Amino acid sequence: MSEEKLHVSEVRLSLQHFAWFDYVLFIFMLTICGGIGVYFGFVKKQSSTQDYLMGGRNMKLLPVCFSLVASFISGISLLGIPTELYIYGTPYVFTLIGTLLMSVIISYTFLPILHELKLTSAYEYLELRYDKRLRVFGSVIFTVYLMAWLPIVVYVPALAFNQVTGVNIHITTSAVCIVCIFYTSLGGLKAVVWTDVIQTIVMIGAMIIVVIKGTIIAGGFQEVFRENWNTGRLEIPPVSLDLTVRHSIWSVSIGSTFYWIGNVAVNQSMIQRFLALRELKSSIRAVWGFLFGVVFIMLICGYSGLLAFAKYHDCDPLDSKLALAKDQLLPLLVMDVLGDWPGMPGIFVAGVFSASLSSLSTGLNSMAAVVLEDFWKPFFKELTHRQTQILVRSVVVILGVICVGLVFVVEMLGSVLQLTMSLSSASMGPLAGVFLMGMFLPFIDSTSALSGGIIGLTSAWWIAAQSQLAQARGLLMSNEKQRFTHNCTYDFDQFVPSVADAESEVPYLYRISFMWFTAFGCMVTIGIGCIVNLRRTAKVHHDHRLFAPFIRRWLEKDKIHQMYMKNIEK
Repeated sequence: MSEEKLHVSEVRLSLQHFAWFDYVLFIFMLTICGGIGVYFGFVKKQSSTQDYLMGGRNMKLLPVCFSLVASFISGISLLGIPTELYIYGTPYVFTLIGTLLMSVIISYTFLPILHELKLTSAYEYLELRYDKRLRVFGSVIFTVYLMAWLPIVVYVPALAFNQVTGVNIHITTSAVCIVCIFYTSLGGLKAVVWTDVIQTIVMIGAMIIVVIKGTIIAGGFQEVFRENWNTGRLEIPPVSLDLTVRHSIWSVSIGSTFYWIGNVAVNQSMIQRFLALRELKSSIRAVWGFLFGVVFIMLICGYSGLLAFAKYHDCDPLDSKLALAKDQLLPLLVMDVLGDWPGMPGIFVAGVFSASLSSLSTGLNSMAAVVLEDFWKPFFKELTHRQTQILVRSVVVILGVICVGLVFVVEMLGSVLQLTMSLSSASMGPLAGVFLMGMFLPFIDSTSALSGGIIGLTSAWWIAAQSQLAQARGLLMSNEKQRFTHNCTYDFDQFVPSVADAESEVPYLYRISFMWFTAFGCMVTIGIGCIVNLRRTAKVHHDHRLFAPFIRRWLEKDKIHQMYMKNIEK
């Protein structure tokens, strides 16, 4: 090495050595995904709309479990979780407490109800329980959420690809969307599920390779944990009642439970797969399979963040601008530790793209179901089978094209993990509140639920927007763990950290942790719904199938008691 140091931009370029073999592996993965779409679109054609949207309600358990994991653990998680632990430490991992609690709740409340009703769209439940207004309300919330979430899903793998190849982000997003639109529109849910299986295997395999090779280079597990322990990254969430703490023990348990309910139990993209299984017991098993997969992948992603710090503990790539964006940290690590292994960078990028392709295809397929079942059927004339096929495929294509355009907006935003959780929490919290009122509060009527939902949605979005705006202005910053640049082997412009001196000017409500957004929207919705419902005499819905199983038993006992009292009076 020469005495004169290289500049950081030259080092960055030297790490972009994506070889021809890497491109071959990457293109091979995309070709397989397209081939599955062709198979289910032309060889094993769907005979009905139910086949296209629900897999004929006869899907197998194991592929559905893979699909659920792949859809939820998108490229956002693969790149965002390592960055989260690198910057803020291990408290985020404790959100798995909420995942466990959500799994219990959904297994004994949501799934028994929705499975018995044999719904295609989860929001059809809202019409059965309340009226058509609530069904449209739920569908609109989901649509807005999906339109905000999918561009981020598309942007994330392009970010990784740009780090390892230097290829323009917008070229990559266009290419990946074309492939995804192709196999999703052709093959329907079966193509989505089976591509998810392949993509999950690639995704997990890529992460395991990174972890093993990176740990060897870093000096072993002991060295990785030692470096993180010395800077306070290995810690449990503080027991604090302050809602502005990024991750307290209460936000990662109670707050994350609401978050997971909002993003799984009332999310059409997830529920559609649970309802595609023939029996309720299979759906419940799929919940626990999903839990196991999420825990496994989150631990691997979390460890890779700790590994990245152990590797760069004395020359931080964020402050030295070796990584141009926070969420390019893991791709940088991959090129650093796997760049000399032909094909390994290609496998990693394929893994990140796999995670995002699965989430995108699932979103497009579920949106097709919502448009058909919630926006068309209740208001317009019945379509023929051919017209229905044209409609659902058109939805997939149009939405996919819109996602490509919205990537330009996402590119100007901050850390994708917090951004995504904030957007989804603000949207799905009020929707979760409407569902929970429907299942657990038999006396709530449609006007009360709609009033609560609208006010809850408005307030949640306002707080989330104000919080993001304050962060964009530099008025609101979380306390980051120590990072160092004292031993870098290249020259870079010194980074001067900004301090949020004006944080006290931001109202307390706008400073609450993004982990509370879902719970806030949900609680406001339920509270307003109960208050509005005081205007009238409470009446219980006559169809007891619409309530949680233990609520049904209580209603039956109450009904028997009322009949008994009437007989005594006679």
